[in-house]
Amino acid sequence: MTEQNNALPDAADSFNPAASSLAGQVDRAVMDELLSIRSSIDNIDATLVFLLAERFKATQKVGILKATHKLPAGDPGRESAQIARLRRLAEDAHLDPAFAEKFLNFIISEVIRHHEAIAEDHQISSQQA
Repeated sequence: MTEQNNALPDAADSFNPAASSLAGQVDRAVMDELLSIRSSIDNIDATLVFLLAERFKATQKVGILKATHKLPAGDPGRESAQIARLRRLAEDAHLDPAFAEKFLNFIISEVIRHHEAIAEDHQISSQQA
């Protein structure tokens, strides 16, 4: 992290879980219940971020392995199988399978972009060696 970034307040420190445009407009008991539910959502969101970070650490290792062995960044067979698998899991979890597919497609496109960058960096390093 740069020195300039260290001067900025940490996003987690400046987050106000009680922030709402409904404050003062809704019965206090309703607001308390809403904030309680939102607290659970906030915890889930934080978990998702950390899980995605772990996933991208693993896919970075895959990208390095692919670059080292000159394998393509994408693997359409694997991607199709993963999409089908996530659609089934989404159905079992009562989550819209189309949403799950869109979400995974976004992740896959980011992973491929990262793998292409890793391959490019690896090729440049190999040429300089």
